[in-house]
Amino acid sequence: MSVPSSVTRAEAARLLALFEQAGAQRVDCGILQPAEVLLDLYGEDIRGRAYVTQDPSRGEQMLRPDFTVPVVQMHMTGGAEPARYTYAGEVFRRQEDHPERENEYIQVGYEVFDRVDPDAADAEVFALFHTALAPLGLHPATGDIGILMAAVEGLDTSARRRAALMRHIWRPRRFRALLDRFAGRSPVPASRAALLRAEDALADAGPMIGLRSPAEISARIEALREDAQDRPLSEAQVAALDAVLAVRETCPFALERLRDIAVDLPAISGALDRFARRIDALDKRGIDIEHLDFEASYGRTSMEYYDGFVFGFYAAGRPDLPPVATGGRYDALTRRLGNGAEIPAVGGVIRAGLIEILGGGQ
Repeated sequence: MSVPSSVTRAEAARLLALFEQAGAQRVDCGILQPAEVLLDLYGEDIRGRAYVTQDPSRGEQMLRPDFTVPVVQMHMTGGAEPARYTYAGEVFRRQEDHPERENEYIQVGYEVFDRVDPDAADAEVFALFHTALAPLGLHPATGDIGILMAAVEGLDTSARRRAALMRHIWRPRRFRALLDRFAGRSPVPASRAALLRAEDALADAGPMIGLRSPAEISARIEALREDAQDRPLSEAQVAALDAVLAVRETCPFALERLRDIAVDLPAISGALDRFARRIDALDKRGIDIEHLDFEASYGRTSMEYYDGFVFGFYAAGRPDLPPVATGGRYDALTRRLGNGAEIPAVGGVIRAGLIEILGGGQ
């Protein structure tokens, strides 16, 4: 792990000051975070990206992989409404797939909790980041996970299948495999077919190893049998969902294309109305929406708690670098961490060290 330079720390301080001027309250959180919360949110996948340690008294802990989750926890335990927060500090990510990238770096963020006008809040965060990063000449990208979620919710299939697809929206290859299986495009693996045919699937299973009980395993097998009886997704539904996933245009043209698709997939109409309001809000903030890119699939591989608007800023000609900034809406996260309470929320983070690399440090 490398130590962030004085230039990077100065850039982080500059961004903090900018966000404070925008009305944000500065907050902080511990470098060690309880692993249980993050595992509950992300599943075991998080272990491949985070540094995990065991504390004798506190149990399993993780070096802080980001600030958003602890900031949401802090707000949901008694934050005022509306609220804006900013923070800066080290986060830690394992980089086995990209060993050239830093595994310790400074993250500066801005988060908005405001239920009055979520679309205006989306535009506020994006425009603030756009201004903060303008000297670097970065390429902005946007998307909307909420449109994909609405499309999945509108599929004419069982609640179990919709839940499975929803769970894997952020894992495109797994999502595609499930979609093909539910549409009858891919054959059932021979091992699963044999399992479903067996009168007593556990008869010759041998000793039980692992955490699942025989009852839990039997329930899972029964669920698979019920799923096998569901009728396949129609080709028309799959084609409409594929058409949504393929949309890649500037914002106004993307909205027009998605409106056409909504004729066959009306479940996305509400999400498209929100998209239209966001475009108007961005335009009022001075963003050139006619040239702002929108990609329906954007954010599916790296933004697991976002459930609406998503965005990123990239250095053109530097595919070796991660995005300089990312962000989006995460209303569902506030429900997960709010013990029954919830509030619309949107925010984003900037990697201050990349600004130094790109020659933009002050």
